[in-house]
Amino acid sequence: MTAPQPLSESLATNPDSVLDSVTGLQLKSLEIIENTSGIVLGKADVVRQALCSVLAGGHLLLEDLPGLGKTTLAHALAISLGLRFRRLQFTADMLPSDILGISVFEPNSKAFRFHPGPIFTEVLLADEINRAPPKVQSALLEAMEERQVTIDGKRYPLPEAFFVIATQNPTHQQGTYPLPESQLDRFALVIGMGYPDPAVERAMLQGVGGRQHLGELKPVIDARQLVAMRQAVTRIHAGEAVIDYVQQLLQTSRNEASYGDGLSPRAGLLLLRLARAWAYVDQRSHVLPDDVQAVLPGVVAHRLSGGAGGSPATGQATAQRLLQAVKAP
Repeated sequence: MTAPQPLSESLATNPDSVLDSVTGLQLKSLEIIENTSGIVLGKADVVRQALCSVLAGGHLLLEDLPGLGKTTLAHALAISLGLRFRRLQFTADMLPSDILGISVFEPNSKAFRFHPGPIFTEVLLADEINRAPPKVQSALLEAMEERQVTIDGKRYPLPEAFFVIATQNPTHQQGTYPLPESQLDRFALVIGMGYPDPAVERAMLQGVGGRQHLGELKPVIDARQLVAMRQAVTRIHAGEAVIDYVQQLLQTSRNEASYGDGLSPRAGLLLLRLARAWAYVDQRSHVLPDDVQAVLPGVVAHRLSGGAGGSPATGQATAQRLLQAVKAP
């Protein structure tokens, strides 16, 4: 029996037959947000940002204080997407093999056999990623960029829907190893949770939402449908005016010393992909400047001066300053 054709290949070879259901899937994006928001109360905008990161094919870093629901958001989103989920707690004594897997010699066959690690899943939650030393953090780089793992010179592909959701505690807390810029750059978005407002917190105290209700959550889509949604996002039209706007944002960040080294081409590509995802969730077929503005802070704050080594608030302020410096079309 031959293996089923990956959906991404089906879309390329026979788009009309596969994309008939895309409009229905576009509506599903709102259902995913609603479904996840029933667990993560009062954070619909954060949930939407997280979903857009997934739809854009990017990885997500949640940065905030412990106890604000970062892990719960990751788990609830994975369930809503109908994806296989693995949680890996990062600690100071971890080894790269704890993530990737290891080759073990088997006497019976007189050969090494590879035992896959937890990274071979569809959603990997790298919990408290900055609790692990840099060597362990870097074990994720190839997987995040190329969606494959190389062990002993052999490449092992990861699932088509694979993506990483990582959480990290503020770098001023004890026992943390700040993520280097090269690692941060692998994340499409870096966003915070923030404290809930009083009404939402009261509902939580009364037992509404929260991790204890994860078992009641039902999937909205599955992995094949997610791949179809990602393909549909790439077809969202971005006009010349929007592309000009993105280019001006990139150039301004590079031409003023206050932004540090400026934004890379990768940042520009991610910004446009996330803007397309934002438009997709809005049930539109084209990108508006408002979509770019909605996702820009999470895309660029950790890439600009103050975003990597400074506080999240500093990076957010720098991102807002960039938005104000470039006039929207």
